[in-house]
Amino acid sequence: MVTFSALGPFQVCLDAIPLDLGGQRQMAVLARLLVARGRAVPVTTLIDELWPGDPPAQALSTIQGYVSRLRRALEPDRAPRSEAAVLVSAPPGYALRAAADQVDCWRFERLARADGTAAEIWDATESALGLWRGPALAEFAELGWASTEAGRLEELRLVAVERRAEAGLRLGQAASLVPDLEAHATAHPLREEGWRLLATSLYRSGRQGDALGALRRARTIWREELGLDPSGVLQRLEADMLSQAPHLDLPAGEDAVTVSRPQVARRGPAERTLRVVVADDQALVRTGLRVVIDTEEGLELAGEASDGEQAIVVVRDTRPDLVLLDIQMPRLDGLTAARRILADQDPPKVIMMTTFGTDENLYAALRAGVSGFVLKTSAPEQLVAAMRAAAAGDALIDPALTTRIISAFAGRPDPSAPPALAGLADSRLDVLRLIARGLTNRQIARTLAVPDDEVAEAVAGLLDHLGLFDRAQLVVAAYETGLVTPGDNG
Repeated sequence: MVTFSALGPFQVCLDAIPLDLGGQRQMAVLARLLVARGRAVPVTTLIDELWPGDPPAQALSTIQGYVSRLRRALEPDRAPRSEAAVLVSAPPGYALRAAADQVDCWRFERLARADGTAAEIWDATESALGLWRGPALAEFAELGWASTEAGRLEELRLVAVERRAEAGLRLGQAASLVPDLEAHATAHPLREEGWRLLATSLYRSGRQGDALGALRRARTIWREELGLDPSGVLQRLEADMLSQAPHLDLPAGEDAVTVSRPQVARRGPAERTLRVVVADDQALVRTGLRVVIDTEEGLELAGEASDGEQAIVVVRDTRPDLVLLDIQMPRLDGLTAARRILADQDPPKVIMMTTFGTDENLYAALRAGVSGFVLKTSAPEQLVAAMRAAAAGDALIDPALTTRIISAFAGRPDPSAPPALAGLADSRLDVLRLIARGLTNRQIARTLAVPDDEVAEAVAGLLDHLGLFDRAQLVVAAYETGLVTPGDNG
């Protein structure tokens, strides 16, 4: 059986024997297909992502040669001219066919998200964390797609560490958790959940003074790094410890309590299909997006358009959930088309697409109420994530791209800018800061350690107070009012 390892040095084994995968770029082809999780990756995408900005003249034949050699390594006993079963052709590109248990990062993700009792969560997260042998995809760190995926996996690893600790606290293992949680909080000092778990484990180990000291360290770090106090959750925890509140003690029979899954956005099997309209004047771009949508469960192509006027007609005829709209198109540009689409009753969500991310119109698009923007060169999984997040109301805006655009145009007077933030409670301002950093409602809820519905209520309150109607406009408001400045997204 072939097994793939990406959580540490990249390695592929056949019956436990490591395979020779060739040079760095040839390995990168296989790693890129692994990241796509079985979805087809177009050859044009492989070329663009293996040679960012400078592909060789013979890039296509080079990729074909890489694939041929990888197939021989993965299936040495395959008969000549027979179809490959692992690295398969999937027009307009290639895909990796493997079971979840054959790929360590796929297995890790399933275990890290597992539901169940505290004991079951402990076992699952312990197994998940045991799969890590080092930084994910480190050999390809200079490539954008690998860096993005490595960051996503690292975030899920940190969530798994915290879920394991929460399960351990429920199982009465507070004292044994302290060293790991101390290291976790020190390495990631802006994660409030880490400090909460560390303080709680210290308190339940009979170290009340050390627990209060941990919370004060967290407060000092947050003030120095962010100019903020920790959330009300940590403040209430400190007050409860000072009063020795009974609920801080471990309840009896807690080992049977169900621990919820991590707050990482994903689609449940019962969610409805999202209908998408694609509008771009380039047929190749429309074809690539059609492939992404057709191969992704839960997405459906509702229609296509090649210019802004046609996009408006198609949207009104098909009533989709989401529109992917090129910002530069003939006859009617994407910005004007977006404004008209959003002016209709019960409009769909609109995501603007751009090639370079430096178009001044993107700033105007945020003002108009689009749900964010994506680069056409984004990896398919990033585009899918953006579509799902926008359709759910959690606009996915790349914080780096947002900062670059707003940095270019910040400070320009605009009579239609939203009013000042006077009258907003500190808790609402905290939510607005995190929205400006590009966090979704679920991520904000986890950061502030509050329920999801409380964050949703806060977002609605912000929109109402500022007279805005879309989440992305809140990003602009945060910059224009000076609450956030370019470079604050760290």
